Amino acid sequence: MNTLMNINPWSFLDDFLNADSRLFKSMRDRAAGRFPPVNAFLDDNAIYVEVELPGRTAKDVDLTLDPQAVTIADKPAEGAECAWRRRFELPFRVNAEKASAKFTDGILRIELPKAEAVGSHRIAIEG
Repeated sequence: MNTLMNINPWSFLDDFLNADSRLFKSMRDRAAGRFPPVNAFLDDNAIYVEVELPGRTAKDVDLTLDPQAVTIADKPAEGAECAWRRRFELPFRVNAEKASAKFTDGILRIELPKAEAVGSHRIAIEG
């Protein structure tokens, strides 16, 4: 019989992280190093994303920008499956022409500037 006095906290944590759900699987994968750590910063003009990829180069990473999302993934060897992929929905539309990415010392830094706001426009009605 388990009581509070004889429960091993490490086995409890292991059971918790091995639970069969997307949230716990994601936590377990991050703890095992399967996903790179990511930081994101937001200001009035852009969102900045930093991804830690030690031991990798720019050639090892695939970066895709949609109008309101960014996807970062490893580039697998030919015929192999992608080992990891992170997709982030963005709180605004991005100006793809001004977006930039730089890989320095194992850190991928991505700058995603906001697209110009589209204001209302009056349309003339014929007839």
